[in-house]
Amino acid sequence: MKTTELCPLEEVSCCRDVPEYHEPVDSNAVPFHPGQILDNRFRIVEIISRSGMATILKAEDTARGNEFVAIKIPHLEYESDPMFFSRFEREEEIGLQLNHPFILKFIEVEGQKSRPYIVTEYLQGCTLAHLLKAMRPLPEKDALKIASLVCEALQHMHDHGVVHRDLKPQNIMLCKDRTIRIMDFGIARNTSLRRLTRFGNSQSMGTPDYMAPEQVEGKRADHRTDIYNLGALLYEMLTGSVPFRDENQWAALHARVTGDPIAPRKLNGQLSAQAEEIVLRAIQRNPAERYSSAREMKTELDSSEQVRVTGLAQQLGQPAPWKPSLLRRPLVLAALLLGPPLIGILILALLLLR
Repeated sequence: MKTTELCPLEEVSCCRDVPEYHEPVDSNAVPFHPGQILDNRFRIVEIISRSGMATILKAEDTARGNEFVAIKIPHLEYESDPMFFSRFEREEEIGLQLNHPFILKFIEVEGQKSRPYIVTEYLQGCTLAHLLKAMRPLPEKDALKIASLVCEALQHMHDHGVVHRDLKPQNIMLCKDRTIRIMDFGIARNTSLRRLTRFGNSQSMGTPDYMAPEQVEGKRADHRTDIYNLGALLYEMLTGSVPFRDENQWAALHARVTGDPIAPRKLNGQLSAQAEEIVLRAIQRNPAERYSSAREMKTELDSSEQVRVTGLAQQLGQPAPWKPSLLRRPLVLAALLLGPPLIGILILALLLLR
């Protein structure tokens, strides 16, 4: 399902003047600086960004005519962590096997590396997260178009057995050439690759605002999980709010397992009933009731005026009340201390204690 459009965002008004945006980075906290050369090949040009686990650098690839590339280097304290290293290797393996204009292109580095790092194409533009900070909600036509392009990338991944599992605004790049890229395969899963570690195979990982109920419950994620993640993202683009907003993260996770969000048109009265129908079908709690494929969802996004409205907005159920008790507090504390893999166990326990 490859696109034939050279500039697919040409008609998306909010993307006509995409800025190049980088978060400010403290240069004293990074492993390399402009002018340094990595492995006698990559000349560092600029520090692009720094996350909790890695630094992204812009560099010239002297082996490829000095073209610009991006290099992702994990922080030193994570390089010796076997679980993180396995996840980092898996991200590169998955990235190298995908080849689609809307998916970040990974560049293979042959030979021994002096330290772990990943090389990809260098992109000019900003993330969807940055756009949503400046404009929310997005115009309906624009939001549906962006979601349609993401569907193309998802279908390619799914055709190759890859489930992204962490679609969110920070992982979608809006490029100055009017295309998009899906990025960050750090928790992506591919059953055709080697067996994953227990940490790497945790099904409960993801970003809370966009996680599917099966991710919260620790169940196995499949292509329909990505459809839910995209549906949650589309909900945010169209309404300006994530589906389950609560200052208490655990209450929000509990809500998506036990109920439904507010109908989109109650938050944005300008939306069409058809756009609301698409969103609500994508974020059905039961995976079997979602779109069966990204291709099917794209078909409706591209012809939204023909979507049959089935009344999903009138069938939404209120989430069960969140009532933390003294019995629950140790579980919450344990999850906070031990991290995302316990989220599913926590929610199941809370449901039993409810």
